[in-house]
Amino acid sequence: MADNRKLNILFVATEAVPFAKTGGLADVAAALPEALSKLGCTVKVILPKYAAIKEDLYNLKYVRDLSNGGAVKSCKLKGSPVEYIFIEYDYYFGRPGLYGENGADYPDNAERFIFFSRAVLDFAKLSGFKPDIIHCNDWQAALIPVYLANKREDPFFKKTGTVMTIHNLAYQGIFHKDTMYATGLPWSYFTRDRLEYWDYFNFMKGGLVFADVINTVSETYAKEIQSSYEYGWGLEGVLQIRKSDVYGILNGIDSKVWNPKTDRYLAKKYDSLTIGKKLQNKKMITGKMGLPFLPETPLLGIVSRFADQKGFDILGQALEHLLQNDLQLAVQGVGEQRYLDMFNGFCAKYPDKISVFPDFDEKTAHLIYAGADVFLMPSLFEPCGLSQLISYKYGTVPVVRETGGLADSVKNYEAKTGKGTGFVFKNYSPLSLLDAVKRALEIYQKKELWGKLVFKDMRLDFSWDISAEKYFELYKKAQGKHK
Repeated sequence: MADNRKLNILFVATEAVPFAKTGGLADVAAALPEALSKLGCTVKVILPKYAAIKEDLYNLKYVRDLSNGGAVKSCKLKGSPVEYIFIEYDYYFGRPGLYGENGADYPDNAERFIFFSRAVLDFAKLSGFKPDIIHCNDWQAALIPVYLANKREDPFFKKTGTVMTIHNLAYQGIFHKDTMYATGLPWSYFTRDRLEYWDYFNFMKGGLVFADVINTVSETYAKEIQSSYEYGWGLEGVLQIRKSDVYGILNGIDSKVWNPKTDRYLAKKYDSLTIGKKLQNKKMITGKMGLPFLPETPLLGIVSRFADQKGFDILGQALEHLLQNDLQLAVQGVGEQRYLDMFNGFCAKYPDKISVFPDFDEKTAHLIYAGADVFLMPSLFEPCGLSQLISYKYGTVPVVRETGGLADSVKNYEAKTGKGTGFVFKNYSPLSLLDAVKRALEIYQKKELWGKLVFKDMRLDFSWDISAEKYFELYKKAQGKHK
């Protein structure tokens, strides 16, 4: 690649596969830096050193101490040019959880991620790694652009650009205003046009106000979060002010992890030319979940958090009607107990039709993607969504609500023209969801049409290479503000 692609990128995240994961950010923090390194960038991913990250497993090496009492350790994964940097400070990060335990957030999360943000900048300066771009992800890293704005006279950071990525604006990091004392920032920053949010301190707001460029993980979600409180969660006004600096880039999927041709968890590996082998995975997942193996009966799959955002309220209202059809439903998820209770109730009533696996297990997830015929995502909102992209790869046709990244990546199928990639509904209602599933089931019975749809979906390209090119262009925009 040309020399102008050789950017130094400090990628700041609070989770990354394989070290720590609670959600999709961990997948992004693993795959996007890899794709950026292919473009010629030097990328360092920096995250807290949690207790669950085993030093001997990843061969972590001590690098240096930091001025705030923390220490830096690092490693590289086999075959990867990306260096992972860990901020170690047991008082804050030597705990069983990442953000909390037993369903409750740690009460000192504000202090924990203030410490982390300051340590990120301390590491850069002490190590001599001068970043062209600091890429901040979610509220836990959102104070970094604020601290940089307060350091602009420092020659080391004078040309450093910042990109703030929103993975889900529902999570903002809102705390008591006394949090200002812990930041070390002057109280002049606690104003309505900076960090103050209804007399509270808002991490995410700081990132949105001070970052050079803002992006979120799909084009439609970038528009939605500026449109109303429903999507903007009170920050839509800030985003409207910054609208010329707000972009949407759809996430990709890591084809090393999600590929039915190489997937080690499957009963039978397959691709678009050997789709018949998919049936063996259906047999395995139905057996694993205690359902009868019915080769001709469509199997619907769900792999999700059990949360309002994911559309389980309308699914619950639709399930009684849905299960009257000739179908089966395999569900994997963790989250709100009321949704688990809801699924368990239906499992007791329809034991041959629905089964729920109330835990997260990689093998089960992979087998549902591979064994199901249809994948359900009736989300209330969805910044990007990875499940619909994964389901394409495995020849499992998505049924989704038209919102966020789902609207950008799934186009409604039309039998007459053969156009479209899945089955889409717009209104957030059980009737609209039922209608979309019914349309999918009708096409499923028309084997030639279904086969063509599956073949087309499996050949769609949602690799990170495409998204990385778009991120590189964002980095150049951010960098351009400091020349």
